[in-house]
Amino acid sequence: MSKKYIDKAAASNIFQHAIEGHEQVFESFFLAKLLGLSFDYGDDDTLTISFDVNEMFTNPQGTFHGGMIATVLDISMGHLLNKAIGPGSTIEMKIQYLRPVVDGQVICKSRFIKKGRSINFLESHLYNAEDKLCAHATATWKLISS
Repeated sequence: MSKKYIDKAAASNIFQHAIEGHEQVFESFFLAKLLGLSFDYGDDDTLTISFDVNEMFTNPQGTFHGGMIATVLDISMGHLLNKAIGPGSTIEMKIQYLRPVVDGQVICKSRFIKKGRSINFLESHLYNAEDKLCAHATATWKLISS
């Protein structure tokens, strides 16, 4: 297997864009900017996040790193919870990886399983460019009291 090298200038531009464009608010925080996430909230308490897989976030096998997948799944549920009810924190999250993500546009869809007064249950699905399910997560969230 030959080594694949990341374009350092392109990587630097992505990192610089994330640093300059981030704010500590939903949709604009550093990780969302770094990954290039785009947010689309549905009228039915759903959220779809789309982004292109960046070679900087692949593992040595050439697939999108599982930790990055977990991050996007978590972000999708946290942003949906915040938009629908208010800010919360992840109590637990279970992820099932079904197939690798190699490249192209990725879609992550989240929805509520059950809404509660302080505890909420959500799920998120991550699809590759061929619209095949690659990862599934369920999570329990606790609302943060103001």
